Amino acid sequence: MFLSRYLVALTGASGIIYGLRLISELLVREHEVHLVVSEPGMLVLAQEMKWSAEKGLEDALRDYLPAGQLYIYDNSDIGARIASGSFVAEAMLIMPCSMSTLASVAHGMSNNLIERAADVMIKEKRQLILVPRETPLSAVHLRNMLVLAEMGVSIVPAMPAFYHQPDSIDDLVLFMVGKVLDLLRIPHDIFCRYDGIIVD
Repeated sequence: MFLSRYLVALTGASGIIYGLRLISELLVREHEVHLVVSEPGMLVLAQEMKWSAEKGLEDALRDYLPAGQLYIYDNSDIGARIASGSFVAEAMLIMPCSMSTLASVAHGMSNNLIERAADVMIKEKRQLILVPRETPLSAVHLRNMLVLAEMGVSIVPAMPAFYHQPDSIDDLVLFMVGKVLDLLRIPHDIFCRYDGIIVD
């Protein structure tokens, strides 16, 4: 029996490891994950994870991720079940979220499955979380984020903290994943929480 159902999208922004670690944390907690990777996201996966282009996405992910209820969709399949409001999910997370995807979602575009699924989450008033990874941010980026925030979308920029004295890149990644899990109200202990300033 799986606990909850989540939609996860990986788009063409740097920081693809954030989304992969999120999926991993959801699967080990026995949640159902429905995954879509954009075409630019596929390029980032190959580059940042050093995955061979010859290896299929499903095989590569199953080698990397823990066993669990993982469903993978083609981003061009606009007729997939997750494109319908009748497909009920706890939340959708776009992590990392490119500025192109963010702009499309902000303005109601539905040119592919990721955009359509996000549009459905907004119209059905379900939780949508975007994790943009871009710097510096232009006025256009900021306006688009404001449009989404005013609609109730959670904008969680990939800005890891350093108060927990991270020892590795993984510590920084898990901090961001943990912040998203907090928004989903999923209990975890994958990063050290702030406990005030300690003076020796």
